Amino acid sequence: MKPGIHPDYHPVVFQDFSAADAVLACSTITSAKTIERSDGSTYPLAAIDVSAWSHPCWTGAHRIVDTAGPVEKFHRGYGQRGGRK
Repeated sequence: MKPGIHPDYHPVVFQDFSAADAVLACSTITSAKTIERSDGSTYPLAAIDVSAWSHPCWTGAHRIVDTAGPVEKFHRGYGQRGGRK
């Protein structure tokens, strides 16, 4: 690797605030916020909105969208104009 062209790669804590879980990983992201872990070390904190702990697909909270609803709404609003013969 060429020296001086790569960003700083360091440990960062990614915290999902909706699930209150955090994971320590290496990244090039920078942050002004920091967090102190249980081992006494301080790391930069990156707040994330959705992770595997809170994503509806993985938690089982996702909903199934019924496509018949919009089609029925369309037919109620516009009817069967110029129907088949």
